[in-house]
Amino acid sequence: LLLGGPVATPAIAVPRPLAVLADSTPVPLDRLAERAATAAADGTPALRKGTHVRSWSLGMSDTEPPVTLPEERIVRWTADSRHTELVVATDPRYPGRPVLTDEDGEPRLVGDGQVISRQTFPPSWSDAPPAGRPPHHTGRLRAYLTEAVHGEIRTTPELLDATAQLLDHWTLGARESAALARLLADAEGLRPVGGVTDRLGRPGQAYVYDVGSGIRHMLILDPSTGAVLGLEQTFTTDQPEYGVRAGDVMQYSAWLR
Repeated sequence: LLLGGPVATPAIAVPRPLAVLADSTPVPLDRLAERAATAAADGTPALRKGTHVRSWSLGMSDTEPPVTLPEERIVRWTADSRHTELVVATDPRYPGRPVLTDEDGEPRLVGDGQVISRQTFPPSWSDAPPAGRPPHHTGRLRAYLTEAVHGEIRTTPELLDATAQLLDHWTLGARESAALARLLADAEGLRPVGGVTDRLGRPGQAYVYDVGSGIRHMLILDPSTGAVLGLEQTFTTDQPEYGVRAGDVMQYSAWLR
């Protein structure tokens, strides 16, 4: 994917991995889950179907690993169960600047960016996860995610993948975020590493999980509400067969409300 005119230099956006802020204090995930429960006491903000997410992923091959530009996707549902999806390539010349807005529930362009797709879908009344409404009870939420991924969630990376699938369908309310934070706090291996500034300039607390295959998962949560702000995967070892080195970003997602 190229941005610009026919004589423009191809735009390549290779993100740097998120860095933990110096002198920041790691917050245990269990404590953050408690904060999330407190913040959810009044039930606001409410759950909303649809998502607004910025994502990036590295395509790999045995010859040349192609670079994928960041994408921003917004999905909004109407009262009659129709929904629209707009996907735009963000402009790497202006990192961090939104190119979509959803004011008044209507997705529209607000800056430079190439439309990848714009679709409108007919009514859908499915109540199966992840289309069905997620619960805000931790145990029921785990069962919901298990059904959504069509299999048991045995490992923390599988739970993180299920979390991403949930957030690609729903903008969680305070109570659902609190239930998810508790579910993540009960998972094994997520360790706090400190504060970060996420890819949209928001303060967050980071938690990492290292996989034996050379991948590090980073979960970024809102330090006050426990809401998931983003997920990122980076390589922890060189993989010369794919032309990647330790520290290279494999993929990331950053969700907006």
